[in-house]
Amino acid sequence: MTQSKQNTPSSSGSGTDSKDRDSDLERFLDEVSQRNPHEPEFLEAVREVIEVIYPEAVGRPDLQQDAILERLVEPDRVFSFRVCWEDDDGQLQVNRGYRVQFNNALGPYKGGLRFHPSVNLGILKFLAFEQVFKNALTGLPLGGGKGGSDFDPRGRSDREVMRFCQSFMIELSRHIGPDRDVPAGDIGVGEREIGYLYGQYKRLQDESRGILTGKGVGYGGSLLRMEATGYGVVLFAEAMLSRLEEDFAGKACAISGSGNVALFAAEKLLEKGAKVVTVSDSGGYLHIPEGLDTELLKKIKDLKFAQRGRLESLDGEDGCEFHADERPWEVACDLAIPCATQGELDLEAAEALLENGCMGVIEGANMPSTAAAIKRFREEKKLFAPAKAANAGGVAVSGLEMSQNSMRVYWKRERVEEELAEIMGSIHKQCVEAGDDGDWVDYVKGANLAAFKQVASAMLSLGPG
Repeated sequence: MTQSKQNTPSSSGSGTDSKDRDSDLERFLDEVSQRNPHEPEFLEAVREVIEVIYPEAVGRPDLQQDAILERLVEPDRVFSFRVCWEDDDGQLQVNRGYRVQFNNALGPYKGGLRFHPSVNLGILKFLAFEQVFKNALTGLPLGGGKGGSDFDPRGRSDREVMRFCQSFMIELSRHIGPDRDVPAGDIGVGEREIGYLYGQYKRLQDESRGILTGKGVGYGGSLLRMEATGYGVVLFAEAMLSRLEEDFAGKACAISGSGNVALFAAEKLLEKGAKVVTVSDSGGYLHIPEGLDTELLKKIKDLKFAQRGRLESLDGEDGCEFHADERPWEVACDLAIPCATQGELDLEAAEALLENGCMGVIEGANMPSTAAAIKRFREEKKLFAPAKAANAGGVAVSGLEMSQNSMRVYWKRERVEEELAEIMGSIHKQCVEAGDDGDWVDYVKGANLAAFKQVASAMLSLGPG
């Protein structure tokens, strides 16, 4: 994907140069597409970033000299491996495992492991690419990576999950370490799975090191790690509102999802005085017209975390209305907070939100909004917080867990929460400074530009390779 010097566009800003730049941008993206066929999630993530940073990059001969953009969209390395494990019936099962180590210019690779049937290389490359920029925004010395398997822990016994995790770690342990790559949890990988993975690593390596985050507090984990992503989403949104001299009091918030991110975001929203009107799962969404209260939130947490049940069972209770096979974006709200999965908020949903007077979207999941939906919100100059900025609280506290592990200490909850608030405030400040367009802040532009400058600077300092 090396760009010839004669095709390098000028940055003078004339109409002709602008057309040349757009043409070169599309040529660059076409080359990325040809090198990564059948990976739509990865290509969409690349386009979002490159479209924003391209004007900055083409005006910098040093970035072109060291092929920063070309290197930025190519992972450092990708591992794919077979995972064999035995189910409770004695039948051998075979799954596929992955680890994508995308960019370590700022520090060791850092990013979660996802166990879900939808996992494939394209999705993990998209997640790892996004992680590079998200980690850069935290200000912590962390590179970006991601991994996982098409194994589905749902419906499996604890012993089956344990045997899978132990087999998975036999191969993964070859590629990770506290100064090399530090995985964490993600969809399908909670404290149970992290415990089994960490236990196997200790047996294989005969040492206790901080090579996984999201561990239980009793064996090296950090307080507030489970809550961190959801809390961080709300802290970032609060900073956005504060800049407009507003707050959460009385604002209706539609949340999708009912995992850690969604439910702890709901918890923090209640603390801030917001009115949470929806949560959802794969079966549909639960509408709470009068707003979630602490008792109902406790009931939902027990249902999802302990019983692993479905929201449908709450239909008719506490004034709740369950809407099967529907998404919550048809409900009138002030803020939409998608916390379920990628691509869940499309153009149709965006139009419905805008029609109902929604003032902004705060992404809690990774890339939950489609490119068309994001474009629509930006056209209307609505508040839009991209995931790489808004949901960075999880990796921020993972980084704090790594620090605690290195120092062999535990920090009190108050200190971790203070550190988290400071990091989210810093991310917001970076986004505003890089994305201020006069009459509004383009947080998509701000997040991508601010993160890119840090990663590119490190890559230049380290030299090509």
